[in-house]
Amino acid sequence: MFTGIVSAVGRVSALEWRRGGARLTVAPPAGWGSLARGESVAVSGVCLTALSSGRSLVADLSSETVDRSSLGSLSAGGRVNLERALVHGDRLSGHFVLGHVDGRSTLLEVARGGNSWRYRFTVPRGLSRFIVEKGSVALDGVSLTVAGRRRGDFDVAVIPETRRNTTFGGREPGDLLNFEVDVFARYGAAGWRRALRASDPAARRAR
Repeated sequence: MFTGIVSAVGRVSALEWRRGGARLTVAPPAGWGSLARGESVAVSGVCLTALSSGRSLVADLSSETVDRSSLGSLSAGGRVNLERALVHGDRLSGHFVLGHVDGRSTLLEVARGGNSWRYRFTVPRGLSRFIVEKGSVALDGVSLTVAGRRRGDFDVAVIPETRRNTTFGGREPGDLLNFEVDVFARYGAAGWRRALRASDPAARRAR
């Protein structure tokens, strides 16, 4: 479990392709501390498991992770957002992020507005119902609020602090970012569908 508050930006040391997936090695910045074997780390929004103890993160990527996220397109020297798993008692400054990426969203436009930037993204296929204005989304592991919503795209506002301390400062139109819906929106939508079926006589007869 994570909060979408990125704690560091790391550099990719290697991406080695293996049968059915890949192995990723990431070097966190100095002062980030050591990892324990089995520890969960969010890498650009994807929950990965550390295969060994030490300063560098070495983790396997399953075929599912490669298919659903942008991690398979990384190369040595690439920058990734890093967040360690939530510790009981930590402040919840963002929102609950699971690290279970739902799909990829394309950055369409970046525009400066006042003291922040407005980033416009495509709505990933099949996830439209989970994106609502003023609701939460995670993009490359960063907890953000939906600032505007249209049929095929949505906006988020990014403040200078977020641009400085995440990979957002280097993002350009055409880039693919990992997208995760708000877990409460997911379960809320599931509950709404169950309630609708329960209130529909035809649906009850079909059960």
